[in-house]
Amino acid sequence: MTALIAHTSFDSLDAHALSVFWGRVLGFAEDPDDPNDPGDEECMIFSDDGTQRLLFIEVPDAKQVKNRLHLDLKPAHGSRDEELAELLRLGARTVDDRRHPDGSGWVVLADPEGNEFCILRSDAERAG
Repeated sequence: MTALIAHTSFDSLDAHALSVFWGRVLGFAEDPDDPNDPGDEECMIFSDDGTQRLLFIEVPDAKQVKNRLHLDLKPAHGSRDEELAELLRLGARTVDDRRHPDGSGWVVLADPEGNEFCILRSDAERAG
């Protein structure tokens, strides 16, 4: 027997705002036939091909402790440091900088509600 992931869910204080942030980060979009609106308690976004889905669900309590599960991202284009600058511009904040002088490593970030995620080097950077 095998189970398939239907979607990944995030608890949030503002489901719409967090879905907009992550949609911009990942290039995901809402369903045009069922758009996400401010005040919606559940907001889902989809990858271009529809195979990946993130669901943001409003809960009354703020994030309390470190995530036990997080996303590791890598740039689709450009470098880790270029992507880092864009993530910060979109509203992420740096939690821990684990880059090394030789170019390896990653940066731990938090989204606008404090959920941690990491930005890694691109495939091209790792191959170089």
